[in-house]
Amino acid sequence: MGKKRLDELVAAQTQQFEKLREISQNWFGRMQSEAALASELATKLTAARSVPEVATAYQEWATRHMEMAAEDAKRIFTDAQKLAESGTQLLSKGLRPGGPGSSS
Repeated sequence: MGKKRLDELVAAQTQQFEKLREISQNWFGRMQSEAALASELATKLTAARSVPEVATAYQEWATRHMEMAAEDAKRIFTDAQKLAESGTQLLSKGLRPGGPGSSS
Protein backbone atom coordinates (compact mmCIF):
# COMPACT_ATOMS: atom_id res chain seq x y z
CA MET A 1 0.00 0.00 0.00
CA GLY A 2 2.83 2.44 0.85
CA LYS A 3 4.64 1.81 -2.47
CA LYS A 4 1.46 2.56 -4.40
CA ARG A 5 1.03 5.86 -2.57
CA LEU A 6 4.66 6.74 -3.12
CA ASP A 7 4.30 5.97 -6.84
CA GLU A 8 1.19 8.17 -6.97
CA LEU A 9 3.07 10.97 -5.22
CA VAL A 10 6.01 10.72 -7.61
CA ALA A 11 3.64 10.74 -10.60
CA ALA A 12 1.85 13.81 -9.23
CA GLN A 13 5.16 15.60 -8.61
CA THR A 14 6.31 14.74 -12.11
CA GLN A 15 3.08 16.18 -13.49
CA GLN A 16 3.57 19.36 -11.44
CA PHE A 17 7.14 19.79 -12.71
CA GLU A 18 5.97 19.19 -16.29
CA LYS A 19 3.35 21.93 -15.91
CA LEU A 20 6.02 24.29 -14.56
CA ARG A 21 8.34 23.46 -17.46
CA GLU A 22 5.55 24.09 -19.97
CA ILE A 23 4.65 27.40 -18.34
CA SER A 24 8.29 28.46 -18.28
CA GLN A 25 8.70 27.69 -21.99
CA ASN A 26 5.54 29.65 -22.81
CA TRP A 27 6.78 32.70 -20.90
CA PHE A 28 10.18 32.47 -22.53
CA GLY A 29 8.44 32.53 -25.92
CA ARG A 30 6.45 35.53 -24.75
CA MET A 31 9.63 37.38 -23.79
CA GLN A 32 11.03 36.66 -27.25
CA SER A 33 7.87 38.10 -28.81
CA GLU A 34 8.25 41.23 -26.69
CA ALA A 35 11.86 41.61 -27.82
CA ALA A 36 10.84 41.17 -31.47
CA LEU A 37 8.13 43.81 -31.07
CA ALA A 38 10.62 46.26 -29.56
CA SER A 39 13.09 45.54 -32.35
CA GLU A 40 10.39 46.13 -34.95
CA LEU A 41 9.57 49.47 -33.33
CA ALA A 42 13.22 50.50 -33.36
CA THR A 43 13.50 49.59 -37.05
CA LYS A 44 10.37 51.61 -37.91
CA LEU A 45 11.55 54.61 -35.87
CA THR A 46 14.94 54.52 -37.55
CA ALA A 47 13.31 54.44 -40.98
CA ALA A 48 10.74 57.14 -40.17
CA ARG A 49 11.15 60.35 -42.13
CA SER A 50 8.42 62.43 -40.52
CA VAL A 51 6.60 62.99 -37.25
CA PRO A 52 3.44 61.27 -38.56
CA GLU A 53 5.50 58.15 -39.41
CA VAL A 54 6.94 58.14 -35.89
CA ALA A 55 3.45 58.55 -34.43
CA THR A 56 2.13 55.69 -36.57
CA ALA A 57 4.99 53.42 -35.50
CA TYR A 58 4.33 54.16 -31.83
CA GLN A 59 0.59 53.70 -32.28
CA GLU A 60 1.06 50.30 -33.94
CA TRP A 61 3.51 49.29 -31.21
CA ALA A 62 1.16 50.43 -28.43
CA THR A 63 -1.80 48.61 -29.97
CA ARG A 64 0.13 45.35 -30.28
CA HIS A 65 1.65 45.80 -26.82
CA MET A 66 -1.82 46.17 -25.27
CA GLU A 67 -3.04 43.07 -27.14
CA MET A 68 -0.07 41.14 -25.78
CA ALA A 69 -0.80 42.41 -22.26
CA ALA A 70 -4.38 41.13 -22.56
CA GLU A 71 -3.06 37.77 -23.76
CA ASP A 72 -0.66 37.74 -20.80
CA ALA A 73 -3.51 38.26 -18.35
CA LYS A 74 -5.37 35.30 -19.83
CA ARG A 75 -2.21 33.19 -19.76
CA ILE A 76 -1.54 34.07 -16.12
CA PHE A 77 -5.04 32.96 -15.16
CA THR A 78 -4.73 29.73 -17.17
CA ASP A 79 -1.27 28.97 -15.77
CA ALA A 80 -2.42 29.58 -12.20
CA GLN A 81 -5.38 27.28 -12.78
CA LYS A 82 -3.13 24.51 -14.16
CA LEU A 83 -0.78 24.82 -11.19
CA ALA A 84 -3.63 24.83 -8.71
CA GLU A 85 -5.12 21.70 -10.25
CA SER A 86 -1.86 19.77 -10.29
CA GLY A 87 -0.95 21.11 -6.83
CA THR A 88 -4.27 19.91 -5.47
CA GLN A 89 -3.62 16.51 -6.99
CA LEU A 90 -0.13 16.46 -5.49
CA LEU A 91 -1.45 17.35 -2.04
CA SER A 92 -4.26 14.83 -2.23
CA LYS A 93 -1.81 12.07 -3.03
CA GLY A 94 1.02 13.00 -0.70
CA LEU A 95 -0.42 14.68 2.35
CA ARG A 96 -3.65 12.88 3.08
CA PRO A 97 -3.86 11.15 6.46
CA GLY A 98 -1.85 7.95 6.31
CA GLY A 99 -0.21 9.04 3.03
CA PRO A 100 3.54 9.14 2.46
CA GLY A 101 3.74 12.83 3.43
CA SER A 102 1.84 12.49 6.68
CA SER A 103 3.32 12.00 10.12
CA SER A 104 0.83 9.37 11.23
